[in-house]
Amino acid sequence: MTQARGGLRGWAATRKGVWSRLRFTSLRLRLVVVFGLVALTAAVSASGIAYWLNREAVLTRTQDAVLRDFQQEMQTRAGLLPEEPTQDELQHTAGQMANSSQRFSVLLVAEDVDGSPVYGSSGGLDGFTLADVPGSLREAVNKKQKVTSTEKSEYRLYWQRIVEDDTPYLVAGTKVMGGGPTGYMLKSLEPEAKDLNSLAWSLGIATGLALIGSALLAQAAATTVLKPVQRLGVAARRLGEGKLDTRLRVSGTDELADLSRTFNKAAEALEKRVADMAGRDEASRRFVADMSHELRTPLTAITAVTEVLEEELEAESGSMDPMIEPAVRLVVSETRRLNDLVENLMEVTRFDAGTARLVLDDVDLADQITACIDARAWLDAVDLDAERGIMARLDPRRLDVILANLIGNALKHGGSPVRVSVRAADDSIVIEVQDHGPGIPEDVLPHVFDRFYKASASRPRSEGSGLGLSIALENAHIHGGEITAANSPEGGAVFTLRLPRDASELAEQTNGNEDKGAKKGDA
Repeated sequence: MTQARGGLRGWAATRKGVWSRLRFTSLRLRLVVVFGLVALTAAVSASGIAYWLNREAVLTRTQDAVLRDFQQEMQTRAGLLPEEPTQDELQHTAGQMANSSQRFSVLLVAEDVDGSPVYGSSGGLDGFTLADVPGSLREAVNKKQKVTSTEKSEYRLYWQRIVEDDTPYLVAGTKVMGGGPTGYMLKSLEPEAKDLNSLAWSLGIATGLALIGSALLAQAAATTVLKPVQRLGVAARRLGEGKLDTRLRVSGTDELADLSRTFNKAAEALEKRVADMAGRDEASRRFVADMSHELRTPLTAITAVTEVLEEELEAESGSMDPMIEPAVRLVVSETRRLNDLVENLMEVTRFDAGTARLVLDDVDLADQITACIDARAWLDAVDLDAERGIMARLDPRRLDVILANLIGNALKHGGSPVRVSVRAADDSIVIEVQDHGPGIPEDVLPHVFDRFYKASASRPRSEGSGLGLSIALENAHIHGGEITAANSPEGGAVFTLRLPRDASELAEQTNGNEDKGAKKGDA
């Protein structure tokens, strides 16, 4: 039962979310709804006013005609009755009054010679009776009023609309001027009610037709308005996809045409800006590549000389002058640093040009990490937690570059011991490099993989080139992996390398793209 309720809640939430997106994201739907609401409001208002005016007109016209006829009958017929009529006289007179042009029921009330009430109804004893007359109306009819210049009688004509058994009636009553019986009239308003119902149905149909027409009009208007907007959306998506030559066809002088012109101007400026930036970027990459290649030749000669000088320093004869020995050591150190910088710049240039490629091989991760540590004499400073037999198909040289940069960075900035651990998942491997240093400041964490980034502005020059972590990240990306940096709760920084266990598919794509780029460059 709990799962069923949860499923129903999930279905309801999904349906609500879909409806919410449909309701708030569809401009066409909103236009149709707004047009429909405006038309519905206008049609209902107009229909309501028309119905009310016609209702009052129909009821007032019928009511005035009936009351005028009843008052005239009271004076011409009931006024001829004696002051103490009999029931037969009242019955006969009521029947004559009911046969008037308006066809209403009549009830006459008087007193006989004994002072007892006498009734005469046009419908007989079972017809219109005094019980059908509201008590408030009887009180008003029998109450004496002041005689004025406009009203010469002490008694007035009063009327009231009532509803019995869903049928509307008009009830009126008055006394004969100068003394005589009291007369009451009952007139059915059912024909007028039917006419008003027919009018209401007609107005309702007209309202429905107006709503349908407004929906069609809204659809047409939405289509007219939204076509340029849709074209603008398609053009914006194409522009976002990198098709900077996208332009809109402009026609007209309205706001949408101005918007299209603005878009075209912005696209043109963006295309020019991107072209300029691409040109400068290409020139910058070419300059770095050319400079690196040009530096390799003299650097090779300088490196050979420094190797000879280094051998002289290590010779036991001590033939080198102690005064120049520090200078020679500095030259050797800086030459190595310059050589590393040139190699790193060439590697970065290959990544930027998209010519870096993978040379895959089956690698035992424990052996690969051990070889990396041993080649750099870090065995005493690194604790390795990796089981033998964890295999992956990767580029061994690029994996060595990644590990050397991560472990070297941890030793330089965090201090030993550095712990390297390896975990294997179904289709990926995770290598963590953790040091026991002070950690990475929070403001530095987002920039640790930026090129030439220096954590301290007061030390713009350091032993490294500032490209190591950036090159490590690029090597991870070319494998389809990722490197993240964080601070351990136990203290120290943690760099986490995630790589796929088999990069063959990505290698085919990367090497294929490289071949296309090389052919394009040759052309």
